[in-house]
Amino acid sequence: MAKGGMMKNVLVSVVDDDQFFRESMCRLMRSLGYAADFFSSAAEFLASPRLAETACLIADIQMPAMTGLELYRRLIDTGQAIPTILVTGFPNDVDRARALNDGVVCYLRKPVDDEHLAQCVRDALRPAG
Repeated sequence: MAKGGMMKNVLVSVVDDDQFFRESMCRLMRSLGYAADFFSSAAEFLASPRLAETACLIADIQMPAMTGLELYRRLIDTGQAIPTILVTGFPNDVDRARALNDGVVCYLRKPVDDEHLAQCVRDALRPAG
């Protein structure tokens, strides 16, 4: 892979029912040099052609219909495990422990600290091994 444009090809998908949060996350991801796309629901993301291209997923936990944790489990169950960062305005230790045990990269409280999130994305994109 060419060193120069490597990051531009890396797609970070943001799934959140909060439009303001989605848009601010996308701006942040683009400012860090990633491609970014956003979706207002888990179903919209699952139906998207961008699903297969997504290198990292940032998903809200509290969403109608399907939560971020349910979305993550669905991806694993269908063999499409994507490194995932979960964010929530209502953090609790049980969800956090369950998410991290399931392999979620980071579990972050909203409002998200940009530096912390940037580090989580870097961790998510680091090759396994």
